[in-house]
Amino acid sequence: MSDADFPIVIFHNPACGTSRNTLAMVEAAGYQPKVIEYLKAGWSHDQLRALASEAGLTLRQLMREKGTPAADLGLLAEGVAEERILDAMVEHPILVNRPIVVTPKGVKLCRPSEIVLDLLDRKPESFTKEDGEVVKL
Repeated sequence: MSDADFPIVIFHNPACGTSRNTLAMVEAAGYQPKVIEYLKAGWSHDQLRALASEAGLTLRQLMREKGTPAADLGLLAEGVAEERILDAMVEHPILVNRPIVVTPKGVKLCRPSEIVLDLLDRKPESFTKEDGEVVKL
């Protein structure tokens, strides 16, 4: 099966260890995914709505709090409208948690990184994360 038959897209942040591990796991399984560095590419409202919906997540669940301006923007309080969170994510792409992986098997926020294995047709023979943790396959 070629990568054209099983396309994979990773919304990736190269500064994030979980994102790097996820990408490396996909590549170790023999795939060449399309990598989108979302901090450079940005997001659209429709794109984020669709990804969240396909992953079965609310926008609040897709929002990253750590290392982002979420608190400063007042997004952490209960009752903040999803539309306000969405607008902030489009304006500040760092607010979107990562990595988000899209394959013919579905869409998932891959935290922890081994969640990506559920989205693949084939798995790597073995995989060790950057921190030395061996992933049980």
